[in-house]
Amino acid sequence: MKEDQFRTLYTKAVDSMKPGEEMKKKLIDKLVHQQERKRPRKTVYIAASIVLAAGIGLAAPNIWQQLNGQSTQGQIAQVTPGPGDAGNPSTDTSRSIIIPKLELPDTKSGVKADMIALVVYKDNIYTQSATRIDASDAAALRDDKLGRTTGGIDEWSGKDKYIELASNIGETDIYSVKGYDSNFLIMSYSEINGEVFAELYEHTNGITVNSGTDLFGKLNLEGRITSAQWESFDSWNNGLQKYTPLAVDEAFSGFLTALNAAKPLAAEPLIEQGIYDSEERKIIYLQLEDNARVELTLFGQGLVRYGQAPVFFEVESEAFQKLWDSMKL
Repeated sequence: MKEDQFRTLYTKAVDSMKPGEEMKKKLIDKLVHQQERKRPRKTVYIAASIVLAAGIGLAAPNIWQQLNGQSTQGQIAQVTPGPGDAGNPSTDTSRSIIIPKLELPDTKSGVKADMIALVVYKDNIYTQSATRIDASDAAALRDDKLGRTTGGIDEWSGKDKYIELASNIGETDIYSVKGYDSNFLIMSYSEINGEVFAELYEHTNGITVNSGTDLFGKLNLEGRITSAQWESFDSWNNGLQKYTPLAVDEAFSGFLTALNAAKPLAAEPLIEQGIYDSEERKIIYLQLEDNARVELTLFGQGLVRYGQAPVFFEVESEAFQKLWDSMKL
């Protein structure tokens, strides 16, 4: 974005908007992000990792427990033992991961929560999604109107502030998204001076994950991927946006099948062991027929992660390696 364009949009956001201070801040932050997107992303990752939805413990190992009002040490995503059915990943409770429901501390606790964009809907907290849409495609994805956010949440808000449709994004309309379950995905949508502002929000806490399908199945990937690209860690880390086409072929299909059957692993132990210290990562972007764009991070150890859900997925080694090896510059 050119400097004069940035200044024009910045001034427009500050002087012309009237939806509330939280919305102004959100849009200004978005413009600043666009202006600075080519800065190295190592520090960006660290910052993102201590936000409300991440809870993965880089800067504050106990943040998820603090946010849930827990004082004991423990894993963020918990493994639930049980007899299960080892032949059927979808019912094998011996490998289940429970992602605790995200709750906020009482103000008396003194805990200040770093935050990303969030919306409270049906007593659940939805956080900014790792699936993206362009503003030009948002209207086509709008489904039923669910209500209008009230804003008012900030870093010091206690549980009493997290009421239905409270948010930290100001006042904006909330919709269900065509083709997706509103228990998983919703959308904010507003038009200001003829310009569309839309974001997706997802609910990935308070759920039990037995296999990849419990998360990736909600994205409805099967039969809807129109194209794919991948990006090296160097490009991603430095904001270079050097995307390379990824063939949607037999190796790709085999990977998706294995991803749905993948074993979930709690994120916190892997992060404590230094999984993010390695640059052996590749990012893939899946373009869907509704123009939504799903981002997955692949780790050389054979693991996959989606967004900030505190769970990794261990993909069958042969299927993973075939796709990994096909991504060469």
